[in-house]
Amino acid sequence: MNGAVVSTLRAGVALALLVGFFGQAVVIPTTAADEVDRFPPYGPYELPYVTVAVLGVACVQVALVATWVLLGMVRRDALFTPRAFRWVDMIIGASAVATLLALGVTGHLLVADIPSPDDGMELLGALFTAAAGTGVGAGFALLVVVMRGLLHKATHLQTELAGVV
Repeated sequence: MNGAVVSTLRAGVALALLVGFFGQAVVIPTTAADEVDRFPPYGPYELPYVTVAVLGVACVQVALVATWVLLGMVRRDALFTPRAFRWVDMIIGASAVATLLALGVTGHLLVADIPSPDDGMELLGALFTAAAGTGVGAGFALLVVVMRGLLHKATHLQTELAGVV
């Protein structure tokens, strides 16, 4: 694969990691604190929801690190080896954990009696977003499982071809 493409993708991964760290350290806690300042009854929910959000971003970062390693394997033309499977499995695991976090938030929003500042539309929006995140996360995890199967097949075929040649 073209080295410039891999380098560009790695730069994007590095940038996404940095943005994630900034979000975890600054954006998520500040936004939550601002919401509690604006509507104090949200106070008891601040810490749990900040924790879940930070963990969700951490799951994305784990998948990005695994992608970084896989890009290095592509550069060295070593992707079709058994070592690649552990990194693909890491992406699947991180997306599964993030999906479970989103599912937990969805369930909490469905059953909890969370106060709302106006007409409750904020909670409906949060519920819809959490449910959408659950669906997207599950779909992504399943897609990567299918891609893992294709990688397995391609690795097997390359091993057979190397034995023939």
